[in-house]
Amino acid sequence: MASIADDPEQQPLAPTGEAPSVAPSITPSAPRRQGPGVSAGQAQRTGGRRSADNPHVDVARRPEHRKNSTEPRRRELLQALGIFQRATPDQLWKLTRPDNQHDKLTRDNLLDLEDHHLVRIETVRDDQRQVWVLTKRGHGEAKQLLEPKGIRVSVLREKKYDPVTGKLLGASYDDHAAAVTSTAAELHRAGIGHRLGFQTEIRHRLADSYVQRADLVVRAPEAGVPVLLLEIDRRSEDAHDLVVKLRRYWEWGRLLPKDADKRTVEVARSRPDAIEHVDHEQRLWRRVYPPTGREGLVPLAFVFADTTEAKVDNTVAVLEEAGRRYWAPRRYDSLYRNAVTARDYRQAVPVVVTTLEQLQEHGADAAVWRRLGRDGEQTLTDALDNPDGHALYLAQEARADAQDKRRRAAQREAERPVCTRCGRKFTDERWEEITVHRTAVRAGDKSVCGPCRADDVAREEAAAEAARRQAAAPPEPEGNQEPGRGRGWFRRRT
Repeated sequence: MASIADDPEQQPLAPTGEAPSVAPSITPSAPRRQGPGVSAGQAQRTGGRRSADNPHVDVARRPEHRKNSTEPRRRELLQALGIFQRATPDQLWKLTRPDNQHDKLTRDNLLDLEDHHLVRIETVRDDQRQVWVLTKRGHGEAKQLLEPKGIRVSVLREKKYDPVTGKLLGASYDDHAAAVTSTAAELHRAGIGHRLGFQTEIRHRLADSYVQRADLVVRAPEAGVPVLLLEIDRRSEDAHDLVVKLRRYWEWGRLLPKDADKRTVEVARSRPDAIEHVDHEQRLWRRVYPPTGREGLVPLAFVFADTTEAKVDNTVAVLEEAGRRYWAPRRYDSLYRNAVTARDYRQAVPVVVTTLEQLQEHGADAAVWRRLGRDGEQTLTDALDNPDGHALYLAQEARADAQDKRRRAAQREAERPVCTRCGRKFTDERWEEITVHRTAVRAGDKSVCGPCRADDVAREEAAAEAARRQAAAPPEPEGNQEPGRGRGWFRRRT
């Protein structure tokens, strides 16, 4: 009896109602060798390879660049992330291409860099914005772009996982770091500073070895701001802590470099305020930063974020009152104190304040900056300028000096003596002659002017000459005495 397996007619029907085929299978029993990045038995992908499909993807093989991704744009993003370490697409858009209408091209370029394993998404914020960082490979390329220009590269954000839970560690983007990057983005968007002109966490070492770090430093000479230090505060610090920061910047601006001239060091140590007589060109801060183009030390800006207007006003009031010694100008030591109203800013730290919300709403080039000691808000350059400073002092001093000279000249003319003989005023020479002790004894009649005195001298000289001539003339002979007959005891008899 034939078995069921030998008779196709007796085979059980499949669900479709057809008997299954007993012919050899077209698909071999051993799996076919797949291409790199594709697991065995996985269908070949036609849309390109993704690094997430296989953790062992060959990174040496780079995918092609996207159509809207260009080398300059990729280089700009690497530079920005090399300086600021972490940023969102919106921040990178303002830091690289603020003229674009939106951040679409920035996001596409970030995806292109991600395909090339140069950047990665570290975290996603509560507002669903991605935070991008450099990979180790991208960090190396950023170094090649920045270090030849003398720009310090931020620390690499490495992936670190909790050994127990396996959770990614250190992936948070704190609000303070975000505010620092946003402030730089708004400044760059307004044309204040190039992206390569920004630096973060700059150290300022004081005499007691304490290091004061500036959150952000911008150099924008083309915008009229050669250098500006910025402190970003989310009201996480007390107002008096900000006064301490201001004092430290003021103290740092009064330091001398280690290789300062010995005589300069001795002068600076002679008394507490002696450093004020040392020119700024000989101080330490001029070795670090360029000249500001204005009087005073390096300007400082406080940018408040995520706070209320009332808290900002209270903080500014504390800064103005408790920090007056460090930001307030002084009066010039002038002979014309009533005429000179200018202020001496040479030893002061110019301090301006604003909020991140104002920068984002109106722009950093708008009138959103307030200078301590002034009322109202100004543009950044106007707030840093000193219209009542040294230029005004020179003008007022020159004007007061000219007025004083005219007043003294008029007073001298009013006091000038008048000749009692001819009624003419004395010349300066005659006036000096009758007032100076060494010439007054020979001045003659002090009530007459120079010409009258000259006439007197001429008459006196003429009378003296006549007397001299008369004394030198021989005596005339007496009555009937014969001429030539001399008198004497002995004479010849005739």
